[in-house]
Amino acid sequence: MFTIITPTFNSEKTIERTLKSVLSQTYKNFEYLIIDGKSTDNTLNIIKSYETKFENKLKVFSEPDSGIYDAMNKGIKKASGELIGIVNSDDFYEPDALENVFKSYDFDSKYQILYGFERITSGGVEKAVVIYNHRFLDEKMITHPTCFVSKNIYEDLGLYDTQFKSSADYEFMLRIFHSDNKVTFTPVYRVISNFELGGMSSTEIGVRETAFLRRNYGIINTKKYLVIVLRSYIHSLFTVKNKF
Repeated sequence: MFTIITPTFNSEKTIERTLKSVLSQTYKNFEYLIIDGKSTDNTLNIIKSYETKFENKLKVFSEPDSGIYDAMNKGIKKASGELIGIVNSDDFYEPDALENVFKSYDFDSKYQILYGFERITSGGVEKAVVIYNHRFLDEKMITHPTCFVSKNIYEDLGLYDTQFKSSADYEFMLRIFHSDNKVTFTPVYRVISNFELGGMSSTEIGVRETAFLRRNYGIINTKKYLVIVLRSYIHSLFTVKNKF
């Protein structure tokens, strides 16, 4: 039913929490694929210590890649589940994440994206819960750890575009949202994933890529795009200057 994918690279500080969150799922019909970018720390040893606990659900692949989106695409190509979820090595699922998604799944829908809420934590303390709505995708992306995507979407409408270094997940969501294909977006009114502050964060590259995408989809005009890019470059220059 489900394929869960975790891209990893030198994730020894956080991977165990992610592993435990997948292992503790109340819904058990899933396979778990870890796509490692040839880690040089203790990541693979930690993963190996959990192999027997997953009772043949866990498969680990370790080889060099060109970044997180390349790893995600590799995992998608290996997936056998109908619904694919991607949880980063510094994020973690709620115990009933799969169960709640399964309850909302429409078996008659060929193309479906299910998504839920995201809890933001710091030092293990809840700071906020982010509530997403696909109707506002033009203004606010839905983060991929909260999403479960029909494999048919990836097969027929494409994978993550690896030319984007920080915003390929947003490009993917906009591409699907604005496509002529009938894609069903189904909200799951539960917290699905958890994001710990201090993990993967926004970068100036991400700001520029997001602005580029919004201009391409007609969400903002060229003038606003250029203003955003200029501000981003100025911010980068001041950031570099302050390091010295």
